[in-house]
Amino acid sequence: MNMHMNRRNMMKLAALGGTAGVLNAVTKHGEAMAATYEKGTNGLKPLKITDVKVFLTIPHDQNLVVVKIETSEPGLFGYGCASYRRRPHLVAEAIERYLKPFLIGKDPDQIEDLWQTTYNMSYWRNGSIFNNALSGMDQALWDIKGKRANMPVYQLLGVKVRFAVDFYAHARGDDLETVERNAKDLMQQGFRHIRIQLGGYGSENLSKEPDFKKHGFGAEGDISVDIRVYLEKLPELFAHIRQTCGKKIELLHDIHERINPVDAIHLIKQLEEYDPFFVEDPFPPETHQRYFEMLRDQTSCPIAMGVLFNNPTEWVSLISNMMIDFIRVHVSHVGGLSVARKISVLSEMFNVRTAWHGHGVSPVGHAANAHLDLAIPNFGIQEVVQFNDHTQEVFPGCPKIENGYMVVNEAPGFGVDFDEKLSAKFPVADEPLNWPPIRKNDGTAIRP
Repeated sequence: MNMHMNRRNMMKLAALGGTAGVLNAVTKHGEAMAATYEKGTNGLKPLKITDVKVFLTIPHDQNLVVVKIETSEPGLFGYGCASYRRRPHLVAEAIERYLKPFLIGKDPDQIEDLWQTTYNMSYWRNGSIFNNALSGMDQALWDIKGKRANMPVYQLLGVKVRFAVDFYAHARGDDLETVERNAKDLMQQGFRHIRIQLGGYGSENLSKEPDFKKHGFGAEGDISVDIRVYLEKLPELFAHIRQTCGKKIELLHDIHERINPVDAIHLIKQLEEYDPFFVEDPFPPETHQRYFEMLRDQTSCPIAMGVLFNNPTEWVSLISNMMIDFIRVHVSHVGGLSVARKISVLSEMFNVRTAWHGHGVSPVGHAANAHLDLAIPNFGIQEVVQFNDHTQEVFPGCPKIENGYMVVNEAPGFGVDFDEKLSAKFPVADEPLNWPPIRKNDGTAIRP
C-alpha cells in the first residue's frame, strides 16, 4: 500500500512539474510577444486625461454640442458629439459640472470602464441629457484611440465591410407635384433611397384652421393636425411617386408617432402595395408591445423605430422579438458609439438593420456613425445631412457626399477636426428651443 501511495505521489509531483514548465514557457512567450509589440508601437506611454472642454455652436440651423478631451501627451486629443439641439445648455452643464471632474486624471484608453463608471456615477441612469454627455466622452475617447493607433476608427472596429455608406435623402412638399419634383432632383444627384413627406409630419400644413383656435384654446403658435387628411393623402402620395419615379427608387416615410396605433396599422397595410423600404415610428415609444405584434400579424411592411429611445428596455425586446426591421436610434441620445456598437451586434442576431438618426448631429457624430456603418454587416441605411460652407469651415474633414454615398477620409480617429475659435462666431442662443404644442381639432395635445 505504501508503495502504491508513493507511486501516486510521484505521478502527481511529475504532473505538477510538467504544468509548471508549461506555464513558465507560456509566460516567457507572452513576455516576448509583449516586448515585440512594445517595439512596434514605439513603447506608447501611459496617458492621463488632463482636461475636458465643451463647445456650443450653430454654424447652420442646428444647435451642436462638441466635447474635447485633452491628454497628457501634447497634441493628442479627441472630439465627440453630444448634440441635443433642444437642450444644449443642459448637456454642457452636465459635462462641465459632473463629467469633467470625474474624468480628470483617468486613463483615456479605458473606454468601456470609463463608460460604465460614468454611467453609474449619478445612480439614476438613462435619460437624454446625461446620455448625450456620455456620448461626447465616449466618441472623444474613440477618436483618441484611433489617433494613438494611427488608424481610422473603423479599423479598430473590424475594418470596412463596404466601400461607403449609403444615404437616404428627403423629398418634401405641400402637393404631389412638388414632392415628385424634389424626388426626381435627388435621383439625379445619385440617391437611391428617398424619404417622402406630404405637408409636413402628419400633413400639418394641409390642415384647415382648427376649432380650438376659433374658441381661444391653446396659444397662437400651436400646430394643428387633421388626422383624416393625412390618412387620406399619404397613400395617394406613394401611388403618385411610384407612378412618376418608378419602382427602382426605394421609398421611406416617417409617421412621426402622430396618429392612433390602430390608424397606423391600417395605414401601413395600405402602403404595403407600394413596397416601402421602411415606414418609421408608427407608434410612440411608450406603446405596449402588443400593438407591434398586431402590426406584424397584419403586414410585412418593414418598420423602423428608435429615434426617441434612450433606455435599453425600449429597444432590446423589440429587436429580440423581431418586432422591427430597422433600429433608428439617435446615437448620442443612447450614450455614444460604444452603445450603438452593442445595439448593432444584438440587431445582427435577429436580422435587424441599422438606420441611425442623422438630424441634429454634428459632423463629428456623423463621422462616428459612418465609421460604425462601414464596419458592421447589418448596416441598413444612413440619414443624409448636407453640411453648409460654415459647417465645413468649423469642422474641417467633414464626411463627403458622393453619388448618394457618405465617404469618410482616411485620417486617424474620426478624421474630423474642430476650429474652436471659428465656432465661437456662431453662438447658440440662450432662448429655449421647444417643440410647439401639436393639437387635434378640439385642442387635444398629441405626440410630436
